[in-house]
Amino acid sequence: MSNEIETMEQASRRGIDMGGLPSFVGYTLRRAQLVIFDDFIRTLDEVGLKPASFSVLIILGSNPGLNQSEVSAALGIQRTNFVALVDSLEQRGLAERRPSESDRRSHALHLTPAGRKLLARAMTLQQEHEARFTDRLGPGGREQLLTLLEKLLPTE
Repeated sequence: MSNEIETMEQASRRGIDMGGLPSFVGYTLRRAQLVIFDDFIRTLDEVGLKPASFSVLIILGSNPGLNQSEVSAALGIQRTNFVALVDSLEQRGLAERRPSESDRRSHALHLTPAGRKLLARAMTLQQEHEARFTDRLGPGGREQLLTLLEKLLPTE
């Protein structure tokens, strides 16, 4: 865990009254997200990926040929940020833009063989990361947490 992420117990020992913060869903969810992301970022460091790049590789691996707008919308990444992200993946030889067969104005995104190989290793690392937190949640905890978090997401 990052040194910047102080536990509530540590704050309490230092005499900091956290008030009602620990009872706020948003506050506790954000604290947990920081812990999980800190571990995930360190985990993916082995393959030189950030979480957003990892997500793009997963989408491209599962949906070859999507255009940039489709992938950026699916992941909730602003188009301007997404272009730079794809540029970076392309420069590393992990993804490529090809002319779209259905729309001459856009490009279809695909993983390269190197991208597929790196994604396979990244998925193994992600599974190790996931297992660390699944173990902490105990039997049935992961499924229960995912069910509860799903209830917080917007419905369409």
